[in-house]
Amino acid sequence: MAFVVPIPIPIAIAIPGGGDSLWRVGVLSFTPWRRCRLSLAKAAVSSSTTHTQQAHAHSHSVAVDPDPISLLNQRIRRDQGHRDSSRSVMDAEEADKYIQLVKEQQQRGLQKLKQRGRTSAATSSSSSSSSSENVLSFTYKVDPYSLRSGDYVVHKKVGIGRFVGIKLDVPKGKASAEPIEYVFIEYADAMAKLPLNQASRLLYRYNLPNETKRPRSLSKLNDTSVWERRKTKGKLAVQKMVVDLMELYLHRLKQTRPPYPKSPAISHFAAHFPYQPTPDQKQAFIDVEMDLTERETPMDRLICGDVGFGKTEVALRAIFCVVSAGKQAMVLAPTIVLAKQHYQVISDRFSTYPNIRVGLLSRFQTKAEKEEHLAMIKNGHLDIIVGTHSLLGSRVVYNNLGLLVVDEEQRFGVKQKEKIASFKTSIDVLTLSATPIPRTLYLALTGFRDASLISTPPPERVPIKTHLSAYSKEKIISAIKYELDRGGQVFYVLPRIKGLEEVLEFLEQSFPIVEIAIAHGKQYSKQLEETMEKFAQGDIKILLCTNIVESGLDIQNANTIIVQDVQQFGLAQLYQLRGRVGRADKEAHAHLFYPDKSLLSDQALERLAALEECCELGQGFQLAERDMGIRGFGNIFGEQQTGDVGNVGIDLFFEMLFESLSKVDEHRVISVPYWSVQVDININPHLPSDYINYLEKPLEIIKEAEDAAEKDIWSLMQFTENLRRQYGKEPHSMEILLKKLYVRRMAADLGIGKIYASGKMVVMETNMSRKVFKLITDSMVSDVHRNSLIFEGNKIKAELLLELPREQLLNWIFQCLAELHASLPALIKY
Repeated sequence: MAFVVPIPIPIAIAIPGGGDSLWRVGVLSFTPWRRCRLSLAKAAVSSSTTHTQQAHAHSHSVAVDPDPISLLNQRIRRDQGHRDSSRSVMDAEEADKYIQLVKEQQQRGLQKLKQRGRTSAATSSSSSSSSSENVLSFTYKVDPYSLRSGDYVVHKKVGIGRFVGIKLDVPKGKASAEPIEYVFIEYADAMAKLPLNQASRLLYRYNLPNETKRPRSLSKLNDTSVWERRKTKGKLAVQKMVVDLMELYLHRLKQTRPPYPKSPAISHFAAHFPYQPTPDQKQAFIDVEMDLTERETPMDRLICGDVGFGKTEVALRAIFCVVSAGKQAMVLAPTIVLAKQHYQVISDRFSTYPNIRVGLLSRFQTKAEKEEHLAMIKNGHLDIIVGTHSLLGSRVVYNNLGLLVVDEEQRFGVKQKEKIASFKTSIDVLTLSATPIPRTLYLALTGFRDASLISTPPPERVPIKTHLSAYSKEKIISAIKYELDRGGQVFYVLPRIKGLEEVLEFLEQSFPIVEIAIAHGKQYSKQLEETMEKFAQGDIKILLCTNIVESGLDIQNANTIIVQDVQQFGLAQLYQLRGRVGRADKEAHAHLFYPDKSLLSDQALERLAALEECCELGQGFQLAERDMGIRGFGNIFGEQQTGDVGNVGIDLFFEMLFESLSKVDEHRVISVPYWSVQVDININPHLPSDYINYLEKPLEIIKEAEDAAEKDIWSLMQFTENLRRQYGKEPHSMEILLKKLYVRRMAADLGIGKIYASGKMVVMETNMSRKVFKLITDSMVSDVHRNSLIFEGNKIKAELLLELPREQLLNWIFQCLAELHASLPALIKY
């Protein structure tokens, strides 16, 4: 079959690779399936051809010179490759109801913070503030007086510059006026001066997640186009993040489970708590009980309480409620030391309930013991399972899991966090943390997640005295001697295993008759277990260790901790380490030693200053927020988001995030049914007879294509790839047929109900809002398409340079929709 290759015209060029690539499709599709028909037929029927070989052949036949469909498929696979296939589709009416719930939840979260006065933003906002204003009060705008010469700043409208200083100057054109203070900022091409009051509204400190303050380049004062593009990329990244959170939240709200029964046995269990609960603890008990016994949606609650403030008791009551109803509970800890301690606490607390069985899964067990435990979990013979990240593995199959308790979520890796997140859509989840990770924190702030704050210390607790100083052997000996003389024990912590032996030698020389032991994660399991047991019993007086003791170890008699090379620890880590002491009524001491202040980075110095400031009890929550400003994201969001943050800096990124979270319903696209989409382009290609003969069941394949398109874009992408893998690149007429299917599918996803052309004008009738249209077009890669589109009423219009032939018109619409469709990950799609 021969056909005429159309002449390229500029208006239709919209894919990477230049103008030729758009039209090369025609040349490429000129009977390629005929030339390789024999070999492809053999490949299709050969039982020995592996999937890998087929994929390899496919990559040579298609990916070498990708056509528009291949490029679109690659983008779909990239954007949707990690999607959760178990999530069911939500209709628009349901979404309306749930979005309203989210906004109400957000308001409750903000109101709670205001009442508690937990942040400066909450205390400064007036009671009459609107939702948007409340959210925007949680910003990171910088006080110009806190800046030092050379600091990098971000101006919301101009971009990234270098702070020079604050000077008095006369306003321009007012020579007789009083001088006022101006902030001077250096940009790539000029120096800017802003009145001080304006600067305090528009300036942000420029920080990056990797703790460096140096941007790639300064912005230009006289050309803000590059900055606008960077800001748009940042905004789009924020939107994608918000949509991911929103979809997880909406999906979780859609899941239902019967409320747990309010049993008198729960009150009986609570009565065995040997201490008098603090007011905050009582409120946390009530919050969790309401989540479990009055709600039909799975709980996702953060219990944020300082070390030793009673978070574990909140978890124990939740576990009892779930287990007594016949479900299993999983307790997940970041280290085996902490897991074992949880196991002992839970076993003791449930010892009067012989029908409730508690098990510990750990690397200390033999293979036979592990297999036995796995079988018991699967058969439902264990009710409470305690362990580390191994509990998240594929080999652990639960019989009837109802509750997941996560202790110190920030200590888990990215993969474990993703697995924990997947649980949150189906079962109740309770997270315990003294210093929540920034993501946990801002979710709690904005109501996507419930939070209970335990900020009241138990009556007998005494604040820990924190001593920060340069390293000194004399000070270390003095601190240890003070603790040993009063009959106590000492933690001595180093950041790395290397160096432990050297310190051990120094301690043994200084305290020759004192029992000293080493503990770190690389030791044999039995050796580590025995060391921790002896320290807990008081046989070992000085425990020389890494941060393996960071979480949960509760030794009442250990009331001095020494941390060497403190600059190598994160703020949250230091706070947790300090919390290992002071758990009794004795005054505890934390001695933090650094090698030399001149060797410390600005971030390390800020961390240490924050730790000294937050030496009062119950300040883990404020510390986490401080850490969010100092440390930024760390590796919490992954590389992609880290790169996106680099475009605008952490502080502006966070403001965008809060703003976006408060306006979730404004960035929403409502799809229309596939079958209702009208594409009024009169083009009906006829497949060549030899291609029809080549296809095994042509009518079934065409119907399969229609069914895939009706289902979703992912199914259509899979169908096209499978078709090409089996039969090679389709002829031109089949390509046109596929493009028509893609056009209808993408239009349906974008809420476009009708597409038609009138002369040079292409019109798309849509239900999307002007704000959604602006967000989509701002993120489009092609200037050709972006500049040609306008929004009028309920129509998206594009005036072309000339009236196109039908086939070229289809190509233009296909590529325009492909660009619009690329922005869908940043939109709520209900």
